[in-house]
Order: sequence, then C-alpha cells, then structure tokens
Amino acid sequence: MKKIKILLTVIFAATFMQAIAQTDKETTAKIITEQNYTFNAQTALPLASNDVNQVLRSLPGAMGGGTINLIGSQYDLRVTKDSVVAYLPFYGRAFNAPYNPSEGGIKFKSKDFNYKLTKNKKGSYTVNIRTNDVKQENYQLTLTVSQNGYGNLVVFSNNKQSINFQGVLAEPKKD
Repeated sequence: MKKIKILLTVIFAATFMQAIAQTDKETTAKIITEQNYTFNAQTALPLASNDVNQVLRSLPGAMGGGTINLIGSQYDLRVTKDSVVAYLPFYGRAFNAPYNPSEGGIKFKSKDFNYKLTKNKKGSYTVNIRTNDVKQENYQLTLTVSQNGYGNLVVFSNNKQSINFQGVLAEPKKD
C-alpha cells in the first residue's frame, strides 16, 4: 500500500511539473525568433457586453464571466516567415456580417503582413502582426508570450469588436 502511495505521488508530481511549463525557455525563444510557431487557443474572452454575455451563458462550454472554453477544439493561429493563417472563433458584435455563414469567425490567410517582435524585460515576448491583404478587412494581432510558452492573443478588427484568446505556443506539426 505504501508503494502505491509513493508511485501515485511521483506520477502526480511529474504531471504537475509538466503542467507548469508548456515549453522550455529555449524552445519558446527559438520558435518565436525563427517566426515559425502555432498559437493554440484554449479560451476566448469576448469584449464585455450585457447582450453578448447573455448569449454566451446559454452556449455549451461557457465558463461564466464571459470566458468560453475552447480546449479540445482546433482553433489556432499559425505563423511562418511567409504567411499568417488564422482559424479562430468570434463571439461579439460584428458591424458587417458575411453573407455566407461559414465565413464567420476570424478566418484568413495572409501573405502580406507586418511582423514586429519585441522582447520584454522579464523575458516574455510581444509580437505585433498587421495584415495588409485580407479581403474586406485587415486585422491587427497582438500576441504576448511568456518564457514557458503561454500566450495571450488580442485580435483587433475594423469590422468586429476586439476579442482576447488565451492559449499555448507550440512548434508547428511536421507533416
């Protein structure tokens, strides 16, 4: 019985330590500076509005306080030197809605964009991306990443309210 408790304690400690860091400092620095990473969204935090919050509370996966759980979804932002590809949901007010409902959300592929990387004092990174070739609207994305690979993405648009995503950075999947 004592051996089982020790084994469970070791497994719990290993799992907890793995949960603390998404990636190590070297990996985070490498993928950010090489401009080759994927931001996987885990939660969405739309701009607070009573109308929006009322609708959000009725959605499955709503965590309260306007936070929407996206864990298990495939929502991401992929960044390489020659392209930025976004497949993210949108919750909030859109000032111009698309005719085709499948074109909703924040979905685009940009090959013409501005990319600015800043390293902050405590070792975190701030990435500013501005698209120039997205049809009907251009996006401004601000991604703040900790040394351990946890990120906060804010998406600004001229046709939608801003929205905030929290998630993790990862190396791109090799096909």
